[in-house]
Amino acid sequence: MSTTEPTATGTCRCGRIRFRVTGRPLVTMACHCTGCQRMTASAFSLSALYPLAAFAMVEGETVIGGMHSPDLPHHFCPHCMSWVFTRFSAPDEFVNVRATMLDNAKDFVPFVETCTAEKLPWAVTPAAHSFETFPPMERFPELMAEFAARR
Repeated sequence: MSTTEPTATGTCRCGRIRFRVTGRPLVTMACHCTGCQRMTASAFSLSALYPLAAFAMVEGETVIGGMHSPDLPHHFCPHCMSWVFTRFSAPDEFVNVRATMLDNAKDFVPFVETCTAEKLPWAVTPAAHSFETFPPMERFPELMAEFAARR
């Protein structure tokens, strides 16, 4: 039995930003909010949540884009403007990697979908849990535990 943690690598569209995540995500999500729709030019954004310690920039430096919020900084490639990840610190430090930036994106199926009250009527995901808004933070421990148990 191997004790080596799985590693996934990712890149922005142009390849100037490269990163790595170690271990399995805490949870995978699809967000249907209109903000995510506009930042991705798609029906929803896909993400995989990791502890900040599991995330490493390998090459390049990002710029802040999107809402430019100090509480929820969205990191973009300064050249191709791909939305690569969002880092937030409350209550713990996490990074929400855009799952489509990962080289093995097909493996990151959304477990939770959020903001379904704003979703486009034809947008469907296989998520096990759906929330009309963003789920309350107190729900995340149970969602992450269920996600981990399904692996």
